[in-house]
Amino acid sequence: MVDLRSDTVSLPTPEMAEAIMAVIPHGLGDDVYGEDPTVLKLQQKCCNLTGKEAALFVTSGCMANQLAIKSHSVPGNEVIVESESHILHYETAAPSIISGVQLMPVNGSNGEPDLSELERKIRPKEYYYPQTSLVCLENTHNRSGGAIISITHIEKLRKLCNDYSIKMHLDGARIFNAIAETGIDLKKYSSYFDSISFCFSKGLGAPVGSILCGNTAFIATARKWRKILGGGMRQSGILAAAAIYAVDNNITRLKDDNLRAKHFANGLLELSGMIVKEPQTNIVLFKSEKFENSDLIQRCKSHGILISSGGNDNIRAVFHLGINDDDLSFALSVFKKICLNN
Repeated sequence: MVDLRSDTVSLPTPEMAEAIMAVIPHGLGDDVYGEDPTVLKLQQKCCNLTGKEAALFVTSGCMANQLAIKSHSVPGNEVIVESESHILHYETAAPSIISGVQLMPVNGSNGEPDLSELERKIRPKEYYYPQTSLVCLENTHNRSGGAIISITHIEKLRKLCNDYSIKMHLDGARIFNAIAETGIDLKKYSSYFDSISFCFSKGLGAPVGSILCGNTAFIATARKWRKILGGGMRQSGILAAAAIYAVDNNITRLKDDNLRAKHFANGLLELSGMIVKEPQTNIVLFKSEKFENSDLIQRCKSHGILISSGGNDNIRAVFHLGINDDDLSFALSVFKKICLNN
């Protein structure tokens, strides 16, 4: 089965498994006490990558985002997000449950919020309004097909937030896929944000984990809330070892995922009735004029290809380290067979 549902389905390589086993004799401690040397090594590595003072290893991108919102806000605040963001659509209303804040969506294009609309939605300093505490940005942007947020847009947004003394958080779950295309250093992206998170368990191929980075006081607050939410882990160096291996070995190969996504999109465009959004990174959004989405997903599954809904009436195919050129060719052959036999 060729699994294109998500880059989260990738499995540890034998080399990553060896890296995990290597820390068991001498590389573990209790991370709730801050004593796991492998976790500490990972956190310092991420500080070096982002240029931030401190970092916190957490279980997931969702937890990282929610800790950022909680640590930047107080109950009754309002957080601005782009209207197709992961935080708004896929994090189960967690900001209202955990942080007591409400989300204010702003329309955008390819994940870039309209800055004029965003400025209009910043609340006046009146006691009867919720106060805008934070703007969250997502790069790359999942529901826009892995779209890259331009550095020019980020710069303009930072200036706007500075004018209103508003914090900024980057949901950088797939930021390294953007870097593979733009060549812009992670420190450059990170410099515009008060906090940044990214995932080890998507394109980087680790089984579990994300990192949250910011200044020392921010991470101290986030650490407290991680514990409150049940996110404190004990000998988590086993997981951190996989993340370290992923960062050291799997960043440069993300270009391959992005390139295979482009080849896949071009192959689909050669088939009658396929509507395909040009991918910028490793996610391809598409639909068929001949088949309902659910029907096409099921037909692909019966032929050994797993794909999923991408939102907004799209189907999604995501390329990752578990997919090679043979898998790509097989996937395109399946789509060709389905379209020709209709």
